[in-house]
Parts: sequence; structure tokens; C-alpha cells
Amino acid sequence: MKFTRITVNSDQMGGVPCIRGLRIPVATVVGLVAEGLTVKEILQEYPDLQAKDVQEALKYAAETLV
Repeated sequence: MKFTRITVNSDQMGGVPCIRGLRIPVATVVGLVAEGLTVKEILQEYPDLQAKDVQEALKYAAETLV
């Protein structure tokens, strides 16, 4: 699967997968979902994110765990 909203850059955040080049790690977004936050709540906490970012972060996490 091609992930268009996930970036990995060794010069940013130590190469940790982030959302669209922002300094928001995929793991942070996935962790918020795991804590029970809704997409709406996550978007309120991180206004630079979009709903599609949250969806792709979850897909990325699922894909990389397989």
C-alpha cells in the first residue's frame, strides 16, 4: 500500500514516521486513538491534522505490524 500522508525523514524526528512532514509522529496519533479519543477530539488537539491523516496513520500502523 502506498502511504501519501506518512513521511519518514532521517533529518526530522530521528526518522520516526510522521504525518505529512509535520512533527506529529504516527505513533502519537495511534496512541490517541488507543486512549479512546475520537477523530474530532484529535483534530482539536492537533489542528494541523486532517481526518484523512488519522485514517492513514491507523492503516500505516496496521500494515507495519503485519
